[in-house]
Amino acid sequence: MSMRLSRSIVGEAEAEAVRRVIVDDGYLGMGETTRRFEGEIALYLGVEPWQITSVNSGTAALHLAVQAVRTDAARSGVLDKMDGPPRILVPSLTFVSTFQAITAGGCQPVACDVLTETGTLDLEDAAKRLSPNVVAVMHVDYASNPWKIDKVYEFARERGLRVIDDAAHAFGCRSRGRKIGSFGDLVCFSFDGIKNITCGEGGCVVSFREEDSRLIGDARLLGVEGDTAKRFAGERSWDPDVKNQGWRYHLSNIMAAVGSVQLKRLEKEFIPARRRLWEVYKRNLDQDRGIRLLRTDPEDYIVPHIMPVRILDGWRKKVADALDKAAIPYGTHYKPNHLLTYFGGGEISLPNTEKLYGELITLPLHPGLTDEDVEFVCETIKNVLN
Repeated sequence: MSMRLSRSIVGEAEAEAVRRVIVDDGYLGMGETTRRFEGEIALYLGVEPWQITSVNSGTAALHLAVQAVRTDAARSGVLDKMDGPPRILVPSLTFVSTFQAITAGGCQPVACDVLTETGTLDLEDAAKRLSPNVVAVMHVDYASNPWKIDKVYEFARERGLRVIDDAAHAFGCRSRGRKIGSFGDLVCFSFDGIKNITCGEGGCVVSFREEDSRLIGDARLLGVEGDTAKRFAGERSWDPDVKNQGWRYHLSNIMAAVGSVQLKRLEKEFIPARRRLWEVYKRNLDQDRGIRLLRTDPEDYIVPHIMPVRILDGWRKKVADALDKAAIPYGTHYKPNHLLTYFGGGEISLPNTEKLYGELITLPLHPGLTDEDVEFVCETIKNVLN
């Protein structure tokens, strides 16, 4: 049996879109195709085009969002009152890019514990880690789960904090009927090769303050003021000014062309496939002895990017061995960041996060799988646990 843990689902339509950019347009950098893709994302989310800033990765999106928060704190005079760098509360159970984006943006990540049932931020633990230097909370929609996102915004609002929503897993998801990215403060998506839609590599920031959008738009183009408008008009800034740190983070026409096709396929093709396979997993494993699926809110609409499950009572290795024997790929999402040398190497203890790390195993999930593939995975696991 040949199976992939995750994969890109691309084809002739994406190839033709790239051909048009290369052959018909002839300009491969950031231009009209990128502008159009940003407008399509805005239309899909129900926001204004100025709120969307496309970038070349989800990590770049997070980095620029952190930089915007730090700039806001500096301009308001908050940084002048601090002894040390500004800090951002963030769950440790996330891909390392989340933590790297915080440090790259000139802030210090404050690793917080997660809820065992969901893998998402434990606000009670986060509250214990508050200090005068904390300027923001970063919520990670782990496994596409925007768990109690309104509580996160309430937590931040009561304490005067900004919110960055790391929604890398959550494009297409909804909370209380609202699409993730249609509300909030700074929302960051990833469009890398295996996400719910892909540009090959890409991402975007959704801003809800015009000043944030302007700063992020300039910063993705090396800080050149107003260069986005020039690029979208097919021009260049030959007499530029730069007042802030910038980066080469813009999204090319080629990658935007792929993303545009993928966005058209999302609702009709990708979302139904991902949700159907997710339901097959739930039907087979939800009440099985020795395994727990992560909890989601019945009022939320999940478009699952990955399929992590908890293997209880020390049986994870035996399940992994059985999957290996059946040639079924699996993964671990993720090694907690507070255990990584650069981010403390285990100097603090986060019991729930560490417990989950010892239990979680990620099973195959992508639109290229069949129901029968998932049934086979489930049967392999159940044969071990039963």
